[in-house]
Amino acid sequence: MAASEPELSSGPAAESEDLDRSLVRGLAWTGGVKIATQVLSWLSTLIVARLLLPSDYGIASMAMVYIGLVQLINEFGLGAAIVQRRDLTEPVIAKLGGLSALLGAFFTLLSLAMARPVAWFFGDEAIVNVILVLSITFVTSGFQVLPRALLTRDLRFRQLAVLDTAEAVSTTVVALILAMKGAGYWALVLGSLTGRLVSTALALLWHRHRLAWPTPLASIAGPVTYGSHVLGAGLAWYAFRNADLTIIGKVLGKNPLGAYTLGWNLASVPVDRISQLLGRTAPPVLAKVQTDPPALRRYVLLLTEGVAALTFPLAIGLALVAPNFVVTVLGEKWQFATRALQILALSACFRAIQPLLNLVLLATGQSRRAMDANIIQAIVLSALFLVGARGGIEGVALVWLIGYPVVAALFYVRHAFAVCELGYGQYLRSLWPALSGCVVMALTVLALQRLLPTTWPLGLDLWLQCGVGALAYGAALLAFHRSRVRTFLSAVKLF
Repeated sequence: MAASEPELSSGPAAESEDLDRSLVRGLAWTGGVKIATQVLSWLSTLIVARLLLPSDYGIASMAMVYIGLVQLINEFGLGAAIVQRRDLTEPVIAKLGGLSALLGAFFTLLSLAMARPVAWFFGDEAIVNVILVLSITFVTSGFQVLPRALLTRDLRFRQLAVLDTAEAVSTTVVALILAMKGAGYWALVLGSLTGRLVSTALALLWHRHRLAWPTPLASIAGPVTYGSHVLGAGLAWYAFRNADLTIIGKVLGKNPLGAYTLGWNLASVPVDRISQLLGRTAPPVLAKVQTDPPALRRYVLLLTEGVAALTFPLAIGLALVAPNFVVTVLGEKWQFATRALQILALSACFRAIQPLLNLVLLATGQSRRAMDANIIQAIVLSALFLVGARGGIEGVALVWLIGYPVVAALFYVRHAFAVCELGYGQYLRSLWPALSGCVVMALTVLALQRLLPTTWPLGLDLWLQCGVGALAYGAALLAFHRSRVRTFLSAVKLF
């Protein structure tokens, strides 16, 4: 094993091992339950997609562009401030909780007035009632910010894992039941609402904390300023993350938007789950070593290597089998989304490893730098999405595959590397096990596709490609990177 490869334990032995154990336990609890819920969620998504129409997904996506934006503003980065600022007193925390609750009430009332203008913008009256119903989530989220942040800061990953599981399962079950009963887009809407209500109730049950009126404002100026930078970065991220949906919905219509949304959701399954996993477990650990660049670098390399090893084969594998997958699992009505799904699946590789670099900047207090970088990305990528829309949903998807990595490398990634004194060569070496394994997997699957008889049932063909591809990837890791596999298996002993 090369000397530059990150080891699982280094530095002051006791403190490093305790922190490693906390991180591994957090990843184990959060990752374990997410794998279980992901299986249920994926199966439900595939069934719901067969029951609903592209227009149903289009209506829900149009409403969620607005709801997601306001949800981000509603949280105001206060949860991140509580996790990062280790010196907050109990009265200050209570005031931050009170501010969060007030923001939730305010944005609920605001959305009652904004529902019709948003529907007018997209040209679909059905959006009005969807926004009115989902506005309830602003109140629940306002009360959830404080207990969730305190659970995270205290490294109580087991409770957080159960909380996320309860939300995911309730969302999935309700959406599936309503879709089977012919509820259309309301299956997606009411499933999301139910999940948020359940998670808020559990958060308040497990970590209650008193709320206080947020005055005088000077007493909470520090964390609120930090939170505003987190919010600014989040708003910029949200702008370019949802600019594609907005442009497709406005320019191309709800049917292309529905196809693109489903393709994005399927391609983003590994990305979203891993991002949530890191977002729940990494911030408190990175915050504890924020003044120690070697320790930061070690965690970045370890986590990047692990994330790539898990997500790259899923993303690239989906791109390889997408034509067969769409027809067999989703049905022929979704076939026109195949090419966009393939492009989005490939883009998921970069989108899977990028969030960790954002967490590094936030954990080290460089929220303003993260905000500025995301604002630049929002401006550039929004323009690229508008140009890409001329090529349909495939043109928009290509921006994520080509444009996003280039823009991020120029304006964002280099700052995160500088914080932890990380070189590009070291970073690329952490990706090599996953990349080399995926090359072997791709060559094997492509060869199999040429050899299999065209008369075989599509379902059998799909399962065979998936199984052989998975075996090829695992064999490549064991053959070429056995020492790295052993290193990560040894992490189980810390659990």
